Amino acid sequence: MDAATRPTVRNVALVGHGGSGKTTLAEALLLRAGAIPRAGRVEDGSTVCDHEPEEAARGSSVALGVADLDWTCSQGCPHRVTLLDTPGSPDFAGALDAALGVADLAVLVVSAVDGVQSGTEAAWRRCDEAGIGRLVVVAQEDRARADFHRVLDQVRDLARRTGHDPAGVVPLELPLGEEHALHGVADVLSDRALDYDADGRHHDADLPADVADEERRVHDEVTEEIVAHDDDQLERYLSGDEPGPADLERTLAREVRTGGAVPVLLVSAATGVGVDRLADLMCEIGPSPADRPARLRVGDPGSDAPVLDLPADPDGETVLHVFRTVADPFVGQVSVFKVLSGTVRPGDRLVSTATGTEERLHGLFRLRGREHLPADVVRAGEVAAVAKLSGAPTGTLLASQARPARPAGPPPREPVLAVALVPVSQADDDRLSGALTRLAAEDPTLRVDRTAHQSVLRGLGDAHLAVAVERLARVFGVHVTTEPVRVAYRETLARPAAAEGRLKKQSGGHGQFAVVHLRLTPLPPGSGFAFVDSVVGGAVPRSYLPAVERGAAEALAAGGPLGHPVVDVQVEVHDGRAHAVDSSDMAFRTATAAGVRAALADAGTVLLEPTVHVTVVVPAAAQGDVLGDLSGRRGHITATSTTDDGRVRIEATVPEPEVVRYAMDLRALAGGHGELTFAPGPYEVRPAHLAAV
Repeated sequence: MDAATRPTVRNVALVGHGGSGKTTLAEALLLRAGAIPRAGRVEDGSTVCDHEPEEAARGSSVALGVADLDWTCSQGCPHRVTLLDTPGSPDFAGALDAALGVADLAVLVVSAVDGVQSGTEAAWRRCDEAGIGRLVVVAQEDRARADFHRVLDQVRDLARRTGHDPAGVVPLELPLGEEHALHGVADVLSDRALDYDADGRHHDADLPADVADEERRVHDEVTEEIVAHDDDQLERYLSGDEPGPADLERTLAREVRTGGAVPVLLVSAATGVGVDRLADLMCEIGPSPADRPARLRVGDPGSDAPVLDLPADPDGETVLHVFRTVADPFVGQVSVFKVLSGTVRPGDRLVSTATGTEERLHGLFRLRGREHLPADVVRAGEVAAVAKLSGAPTGTLLASQARPARPAGPPPREPVLAVALVPVSQADDDRLSGALTRLAAEDPTLRVDRTAHQSVLRGLGDAHLAVAVERLARVFGVHVTTEPVRVAYRETLARPAAAEGRLKKQSGGHGQFAVVHLRLTPLPPGSGFAFVDSVVGGAVPRSYLPAVERGAAEALAAGGPLGHPVVDVQVEVHDGRAHAVDSSDMAFRTATAAGVRAALADAGTVLLEPTVHVTVVVPAAAQGDVLGDLSGRRGHITATSTTDDGRVRIEATVPEPEVVRYAMDLRALAGGHGELTFAPGPYEVRPAHLAAV
């Protein structure tokens, strides 16, 4: 296919609240484009985009679905469209971020029944952060209690609350009938009615009398809003020359690209009403990759490297962005990528910009759910996949030139919930570490921590962690159970203490002899362990002092009277005795440890608990409830402020044991509208009446 006939590329992310109809809409688009012979059902687990067993079991998306289709728009231009179907649950928000990192247009799907919900608002705000234009689709218009006009008002209110001009939310369609009587749409730009047949195809019809007046009024409002952004069109319009639909679409396309306008459409995926119109307008007014250069930060990791624009030029330097990886039990690791620049073919060799490792692209293919469609060439702006890349986790850039670079988007979201993993068998224990490493390479929002006693998996919510555990068993063959994460309590010395550490053993031959005199002193919080040598006169030979220090550190780390490591203590050795034959490093380590334990038992310790710095952003209406809840968790409110969009940011320091499941509690408290981040805080003394743990 030469350049003159090559399809125009559109990469479209379907975003919105869980249950709003994104996956069903993707299925309807694929069916209408002829990419699939029949539509599957989310309830049956038979859709193209929800093909993982974990999705079928839950009846909802838990991962980013990718589906290619070909579409010839109403103007006769062929397009290659890649649909990126995102989960609506906040537990899987990492998939939303990955999709918006490579998409050129976001289609925000809103249920005509349920309207704007917390997931709708979260996706809208994330589109703002990603700088991506959006198009709103009011879905499920055929269902009982569907109300297009109510949802339109809610979307405009959302725009106002997030700093957008509500007038920029422009309805391009009105429903003909509604609920079970829905049979078509009124095209606002062309002043015509589109009636739909049972097979989802439309034909022109006269506007019904009950919508003609409203359609004319909306047409005038929308036309005035569009031409207001183009001086030439505005001048002609004011002189009585109204632009035609094609002219209005061109101006609207520019405004969608810059975020100045948000068109609103309506569909019924079940009946096909409006589906072809959505496909047309995604292609006709949606941006292409050529309109949105990739933004890369070129320089060493951690440096304040400049951000550079990389145009989607098929003849430019080859750069790929791996935005999703999946461990497939049959073909190995599948890496889904977008070609940011250049052109790739099977057999090409590229270099990771993070590690310098060379990767060979064996066989390229496009994705339609679980189906792999072979590809001979993939050009700038297009999305495809490749199997068996060994060193390209999610977020990797592969390029023809070895230079440090990374995507300039926001970093992965920080985990807010954790569970500890307990292997079922020794074989599972042996394989757990490697499986967790591969799992975290797939999903950057998963984090693995290994403490002395537990393997801890951190994620964005209960469902996120549950799916990860299921994938450990299904894909990697590692079976685990879960248990609560143990809080990392510490102890510190209650008062200064002194003790003698003594070891004297004789069992034939060389014996073991060491005596140390120690003073233990509490240190300020966060000081850790300090060792002081005050020995004079060589009572303890200097060659044994490192052993004394090591013995003290080991005794403190082994735990105090309450069973937790002891911190913020200075251990001073000021006297002792040694034997020319029977003393050794081991003898002084053992004697010192015994002396430290004796001093801790004599002085006693106080229990310390870790704290976390909590930042919560909620609507102003929820401020009082959140403040009261944090105070009830023994939190100290450190700051409150109002964000630019009218929400409230609350910062607090809270004991870690009180916020183990705070992410789930906040969702209930704020109706799903809360945002939460954690950062480690200092250790503080746990109140005496709570000291028993």
